[in-house]
Amino acid sequence: MRKTVGVLGLGVFGSAIAKRLGEQNFDVIAVDEDLEDVDRVEPYVVQAVQGNISDLELLKSIGFENCDVAVIGTGASLEASVLAIINCKKLGIEHIIAKAINRTYMEVLLEIGAHEVIRPEKEMGDKVARNIMRNHILDVIDLDEENSIIEFNAPKRWIGKTLRELDLRKEYEINVIGIKSRKEDSLSINVPPNQKIETGNIIIAIGKPDMFEHLDYTDRL
Repeated sequence: MRKTVGVLGLGVFGSAIAKRLGEQNFDVIAVDEDLEDVDRVEPYVVQAVQGNISDLELLKSIGFENCDVAVIGTGASLEASVLAIINCKKLGIEHIIAKAINRTYMEVLLEIGAHEVIRPEKEMGDKVARNIMRNHILDVIDLDEENSIIEFNAPKRWIGKTLRELDLRKEYEINVIGIKSRKEDSLSINVPPNQKIETGNIIIAIGKPDMFEHLDYTDRL
């Protein structure tokens, strides 16, 4: 079943979400006081409305209660974000995502009922920093608070050794679930313990990434 998503606040953050979801054929209801921002997303959404995102009666009049998810895209005004979250709760929206500009705002928004709070600038800064620090890691996909899927180039020290010899579960708290011989090759998921690591191999593993990432950042893999 396709979700209906409401976006309140159409700055850079909110409009990017509204456009992306609209391009993927999600039903999006978008609201902002700035007519220019509303007009910018109108081609991508099912309904784009100029108005105060804190106005409960306005939200009721446009059927905002039908949204499965609400995104509070404004971040500069704590009052506006708080009122928008309260209104979404009154409308019975099951999942509320809010933007915050700092940790204090984040704590307040979580306290009053946001299910998820995003700090875009901080998260993007963290991502850029992690990319700079990486030596072998290509990507990390978080599965939950502890476990992730890690994709990485085989370190030089591993070349010529078998998975059994490397004992990655013991040494790095990861389990190999697949290997690509080269980047352009398909993933092999039936990897025997006696398979030797070769130059150019890309390894896919699952496990707790903290130690592994630290060793990669300090070039100790």
